[in-house]
Amino acid sequence: AGAVRAPLRGPAEPPARCVCYGLGRFVRCPAARYQLAFLLLLLDELRVPPARCALFDPAFSAREAAALRALGLRLLPENEEGKHGVEGSATLFYMVHCGKALYNNLLWSNWSPAALSKLVIIGNSFRGIEERLLSRILERDYSYLAKVLKGVEEVALPSHPRYLDTFNDTSVHWFPLDKLQELSPEVWDCMEEPMYQHCEDLEIIRKGE
Repeated sequence: AGAVRAPLRGPAEPPARCVCYGLGRFVRCPAARYQLAFLLLLLDELRVPPARCALFDPAFSAREAAALRALGLRLLPENEEGKHGVEGSATLFYMVHCGKALYNNLLWSNWSPAALSKLVIIGNSFRGIEERLLSRILERDYSYLAKVLKGVEEVALPSHPRYLDTFNDTSVHWFPLDKLQELSPEVWDCMEEPMYQHCEDLEIIRKGE
């Protein structure tokens, strides 16, 4: 958990709240239980009260929802598809192994230097996504992710032999305001909501599905 706090000791405003997407079935899956345990450690390390951490995963069972509430955490009432605005508060988004569309939707929902500078994302490495995906597909299907690559700082979580499959390819991402302001003004002009009409492998469960 200290590895997450370290890069946030600079000028970035420390997170005041947390949103967690895609935790998974932690009753059945050991990796999801480790991710939940790490989330609780992070909240303690960053001094974010559990009541200020909201979670959503369409796969949660009633038993899992009850367990999360018993831990003092809050459940989001509906599937936002990652479209969650920071609303002026520095926010940690905990999104380990989530689909690219969720990251893209989150960026779209906060598409301004002022809002993005309040985001911290723990999730799949943006550099890794860029390396693995053809640039034309990245720009066509995940345009906000593609456009923000020059405005993000990223530090990989330290690897641990016991948790290689749990946190592999996971990084801490944040968006320094000065780097965002250096991007071309045209970058901020497009605010069209992502629709993924040509995306063949959409790694997201849509609202209502």
